[in-house]
Amino acid sequence: MTDQPTPLLSDLLDRSEADTDVTSRRWFLSRASALSLMIPGVGGALSACSQGGPPARTDTARKATSATSAAGASTQPHNSDSRLDSSVVGGGQQRAATAAAAASGPAFHRFDPTLAPANKNGGLQLNWHAREAPIRITDDTVVSAWTFEGDIPGPIVHCRVGDTVEFTLTNDVDVPHSMDFHAAQIDPKQAFRSVAKGQSVTYTFKPRYAGAFMYHCGTAPVLMHIGSGMHGAIIVSPREGLAPAKEFVLVQSEFYLGDAANGVRPFDYNKMLSTLPDFVAFNGRPSQYVKEPIRVKVGDRVRFWLVDAG
Repeated sequence: MTDQPTPLLSDLLDRSEADTDVTSRRWFLSRASALSLMIPGVGGALSACSQGGPPARTDTARKATSATSAAGASTQPHNSDSRLDSSVVGGGQQRAATAAAAASGPAFHRFDPTLAPANKNGGLQLNWHAREAPIRITDDTVVSAWTFEGDIPGPIVHCRVGDTVEFTLTNDVDVPHSMDFHAAQIDPKQAFRSVAKGQSVTYTFKPRYAGAFMYHCGTAPVLMHIGSGMHGAIIVSPREGLAPAKEFVLVQSEFYLGDAANGVRPFDYNKMLSTLPDFVAFNGRPSQYVKEPIRVKVGDRVRFWLVDAG
């Protein structure tokens, strides 16, 4: 077998700017993927985004452990290494780590789109876990998901401009994971670094801008981690507030799935690169709000926050 030459970053830019059709998009993604698998760290660079008072609310009861408490832990942060982190994408498909757990079949549950009011105490304290979980997205489809707090999407976060958000992520699984908040203007090399199983990363930020922002795992290959369920929404309200309304959050995403094994469908990385999904969904379940609509009364003011995680 002959050795393949290492692709160059310039190879991704050879096409004419006018060539913007779907074929060209797939070509770019496939070349970027090849680059990320052959050169450590480049996948994360291609896919990653650019860039008042003590916290008063804890969203989960379990307190995360510090990464520095792990025996033999390095003092240097672990950032994504594409060759290491991509080893879980064997043959283009995610390993079905949760197939045994799904043998009895998890129940379907509607994802509540309601945006809870932001607290008035000046901040949030979030202690989350990266977990693998089987999730039923339709009556006859269970997926083997990578998650924040066991669901797709992860929990909806609501704060205000200038609030202090103290965040801790603890990784419960073998695959390295991380957290990238698009609402945070902080050093990504430190805050958004990957952590191994049993370790944690903690950082604090104050959102500067109001809006609906995505959060996601930033570990390479980033597409695989986002596409396997590790994404969600953080809503940042203006400090002065908005007119009272019934508020809802919709996180759009897609499902790119392999064939079922033991009743569970893994996520397929090659399908993600093709951009031809099996399902398109809002809040992780295709057509859930057709079957169980979001209900409001005539005359109600309604506000929707929309995040595109697809």
